[in-house]
Amino acid sequence: MDRQSPLEKRIKRHVAAREHLFFAATTPGFKSVCFKELFNIHGSIKEINMVNGGVEFKGRLQDCYKANLFLRTANRIIMRIGKLKATNFRILEKKLTNFPWELFIPYTNGNNSQPEISVTSIHSRLYHKTAVAECFRKGITNRFNNVPGCQAGNIDYLQQHLFVRIQDDNVIISLDSSGELLHKRGVKKYKTRAPIRETIASAALMLAGYEAGKPLIDPLCGSGTFSIEGAMLSSNIPAGWFREFAFMGWPCFKTEQWAYIKREAEKKILLLNEFCVFASDIDDRHCRRLDDTLKLHKLSSIVRVENKDFFRFSPSHIFKHAGTVAINPPYGLRLGNKNESIKLLGNIINKLLTSYAGWKYALVVPRNSVTDNVLSNSSSHQFCHGGLDMILLTGKVS
Repeated sequence: MDRQSPLEKRIKRHVAAREHLFFAATTPGFKSVCFKELFNIHGSIKEINMVNGGVEFKGRLQDCYKANLFLRTANRIIMRIGKLKATNFRILEKKLTNFPWELFIPYTNGNNSQPEISVTSIHSRLYHKTAVAECFRKGITNRFNNVPGCQAGNIDYLQQHLFVRIQDDNVIISLDSSGELLHKRGVKKYKTRAPIRETIASAALMLAGYEAGKPLIDPLCGSGTFSIEGAMLSSNIPAGWFREFAFMGWPCFKTEQWAYIKREAEKKILLLNEFCVFASDIDDRHCRRLDDTLKLHKLSSIVRVENKDFFRFSPSHIFKHAGTVAINPPYGLRLGNKNESIKLLGNIINKLLTSYAGWKYALVVPRNSVTDNVLSNSSSHQFCHGGLDMILLTGKVS
């Protein structure tokens, strides 16, 4: 039996064995969907609350790992690691030097070992963000220079990121567990212009009432975000299955524990033999690239891709039963002016009314293109994407 070092014992006692407060950041307008998702994660997650910007929850480290792996609508998961009070930089640096950084972030030699630091300051005498970040760097360096037992390692792609929020001289320190934003599933290797984020696409499908394994049509597929999200949902493939996370570089990270979580998730993955998702686009290049991506990740049996014009085919020729249609039409710079957006929206609605009776729908449109000419009984969900004010319309074509 290996003997643990004093540092390893402290990490186990103060980090691994304790509950922590986590925050799942979401796109404004979709935190209620993420809230419901968290309830479906089996573990010790508790005290789930919707707050400004996302959802807070308490849990153990394994719950943080699961949240990153399974949540389809969260942008990132951060862990609250400390709170202190400081009225000037001298006090702040002293307290940061005494903070137990070795319990939370990996120590490496060299200038590139410092974590990225993002600072927000409100109603505080510590208002200079650059100076606050530099004070953190000094405090971290001072701490590691004076703590015995820190072993140098290599974090490379697992670069750490600290979020610092200062309000009324209270300093709240959080550590990012995700790394790259969670919409980066590790699936798509190419992009089209203004693609919808995977997290928003999943939220749209959930709000539209999409049922995994049932028919889904993505008729203006572009890079295929709706199609890929639908395929992963139908196969029960976790959102983060194909990627890595920043928590894999934490001193408390246990490879065996993570491997167990992934093995248990793998047991629930379904191998479908019949396609339930249909993707099409008028641009054959998009179709070919999407088809290559699906083959690479063994999803081609679930998604059928064809070079078709949305306005020239009927869903009844593809599926026997109604399902869900998800549309993210071109808008903004991809299309032109507001009048063209309104005209396209009208054509899409007419097509849905004439060909998609009984189908559920998720339709993403710019807020300024929405007129009275919308589908009856639509539910409207406002959000921001790419700096634009957007609306997600969901409902059922009558």
